[in-house]
Amino acid sequence: MIQAIKGAKDILPEESSLWQRLEEKLRALARAYHYEEIRVPTFEETELFVKGTGEATDIVGKEMYTFLDKGERSITLKPEGTPSVIRAYLEHGLAGKAPLFKVYYLERMYRQEKPQAGRLRQFTQFGAEALGSLDPALDAEMLDLAWKVCEMAGLKQIELRLSSIGCPNCRPSYKAMIKEKLLPKVGELCGDCKERMEKNPLRVLDCKVEHCRELTQGIPSILDYLCAECAEHFARVKAYLGELGIPYLLDTRLVRGLDYYTKTVFEIIATNLGSQGALPAGGRYDGLVETLGGKPTPGVGFACGIERLLLAMEKEGVVWKDDNRLEVFIATLGEEAKKAGFKLGQELRHQGFSCEMDFLSRSLKAQMREADRLKARFVLILGDEEIRKKVVVLRDMATKEQREVTREAAIAIFTEHFVHIAY
Repeated sequence: MIQAIKGAKDILPEESSLWQRLEEKLRALARAYHYEEIRVPTFEETELFVKGTGEATDIVGKEMYTFLDKGERSITLKPEGTPSVIRAYLEHGLAGKAPLFKVYYLERMYRQEKPQAGRLRQFTQFGAEALGSLDPALDAEMLDLAWKVCEMAGLKQIELRLSSIGCPNCRPSYKAMIKEKLLPKVGELCGDCKERMEKNPLRVLDCKVEHCRELTQGIPSILDYLCAECAEHFARVKAYLGELGIPYLLDTRLVRGLDYYTKTVFEIIATNLGSQGALPAGGRYDGLVETLGGKPTPGVGFACGIERLLLAMEKEGVVWKDDNRLEVFIATLGEEAKKAGFKLGQELRHQGFSCEMDFLSRSLKAQMREADRLKARFVLILGDEEIRKKVVVLRDMATKEQREVTREAAIAIFTEHFVHIAY
């Protein structure tokens, strides 16, 4: 029997309703902040991620699904969304259409890493990007949106970790200091950190290997190395967060795993998920548009893994009311009643009501059990007598009351109970 590839998970019907509700809430939240949806291709030219994500990152160096297509072009399944958004921004000349470009996405991503709880090889991200402004208030808006994602999901065991990693003007001196401090200990670093020392020593601070963390304990804070512009920007971001009442922890080890970040960086952590606790995470990337061939354009954004968000909800025991319950079940007795019930069912569906009926020729008792199993709100019962009288028996499954009504009256009752869309 052929099975799903390791790290790629089926989302079964009993799970997909929760996914749908979460996605609907995320879209509504994004719209409230006036972020419009963008949908980008599943695959891109590999160069986009090498240049955009950064050749020195683990994503590019170890995790990308890259292959040659029939035209001998190097193609990569997208491991993250930001480079694709910026490619679309540049390709379609979107900078000239609005001074501030704000979009969100709900997209599948692909990374070839060891599958574990909250980390799959095929996964889904909700992300938001804003291009065109240096204003620290935009950083705070992005942080607020990320925080609201977690609150909307019902999470309480979360904390915002915040820092600044400076800019190309002030970061080089900090990197040089790290190399100087760690040079005598370089032989004790893990293999990954030895490579990081050559490519981006800042990322040594983010290593999860305990011995590496011990070796970097004495490294001064990057906040002490910020230039005047970066220090002022970070102070204003913190002031805006204070206005919003969002609590945060300063985490000077927070450097993020992508090379393009500048100034503000952040992660919102689910404190009950251990090492896989990062939920929304991101920051400012003022040089990325230029790196990918555009004019200097500031930007800020974040992404949040949906699987990990759902895992955090499960850990906290978050339960959402089932909004996808069946609205109407049609139970019939006899062939003529089945024909009439089938036609009525289609009419209800065309008016936007969710409707089901029996296709297994079961007894009325068995059909009622099925309606109960499907958690139907109402049952319409049709037999020869009802057809003759041009009525249906309407059973309210919540109160267990039932009565004869006309079809028109039944539809009026459904309209009062349910929000529906006619097709």
